[in-house]
Amino acid sequence: MKHYQKYIVVLVLCLTVLSGCNLPGLKNATAPDEVQITALATSESQIMSHMLRLLIEHDTHGKIKPTIINNLGSSTIQHNAIVNGQANMSGTRYTGTDLTGTLKMSPITDSQKAMAATQKGFKDKYQQTFFNSYGFDNTFALMVTQETAKKYNLETVSDLEKYAKDLRLGMDTTWPNREVDGYPAFQRKYGFKFGENRPMQIGLVYDALQSGSLDVAVGYSTDGRIAAYNLKVLKDDKHFFPPYDASPLASDKLLKERPELKPIIKKLEGKISTKDMQRLNYQADGEGKEPAIVAQKFLEQHHYFDDTKEAKNNER
Repeated sequence: MKHYQKYIVVLVLCLTVLSGCNLPGLKNATAPDEVQITALATSESQIMSHMLRLLIEHDTHGKIKPTIINNLGSSTIQHNAIVNGQANMSGTRYTGTDLTGTLKMSPITDSQKAMAATQKGFKDKYQQTFFNSYGFDNTFALMVTQETAKKYNLETVSDLEKYAKDLRLGMDTTWPNREVDGYPAFQRKYGFKFGENRPMQIGLVYDALQSGSLDVAVGYSTDGRIAAYNLKVLKDDKHFFPPYDASPLASDKLLKERPELKPIIKKLEGKISTKDMQRLNYQADGEGKEPAIVAQKFLEQHHYFDDTKEAKNNER
């Protein structure tokens, strides 16, 4: 009986300790020198988060060593982590997603107005700084192979209408259920639907389109497989998809405690085009390189680690 009592005491102590713990990788980011950067489970988000990490480490001479909280499932989880104090930066946030999702506002099709509204909303409501865009817009896009485009003479999304009932559409698993920019809203805007819809993991969508198992795909405009597979992106002629300009985000509390971070973060504003991001994503998704390595190589190639990097960067 005494042995059982000992086990019970040990068990209670263990549970007491564990009850005070957060989820793995999500500890409270309260120390002034502790920077926790959230990253989604996409190569793009991880690459950009590592760029921020590497820049901060370099420019502070190792005094600040950020931690990447990786593979978060959605922007909502990213947002909650920062609001709850378990992180204080995000590597990638997107205007179209945060404007209609986090801020619960109506979509804005003008890129500059969408950015201004998103920045004001985060500042006023959450005391967070939504920085200007890195320079690329990762929006949803309908795409086809060059053969399909030629067969049906496709240039715009509206060109699909007369053939849609006979075409197979592939998409990621979120698009059928997105209220503002998903499939139901798409049907209302364009006035047609496809004969067959196949939600699947996004990487499989591109492969299925390339192999002929799909006719049309809803993909991401910065995906490296667009160029690698020579796919044709159809023009969103009715301006259905809102802009998804990608930006870093940081809590105002962190920027106040560590004011040297703000100019470091701003170094990447407007420096990475959509084609740049396509190439970087393909290095990770197509060539199998680690996102951290892809990020480091980009910064090295563009002289962010050189003593004269400021002058050379301004030439880009």
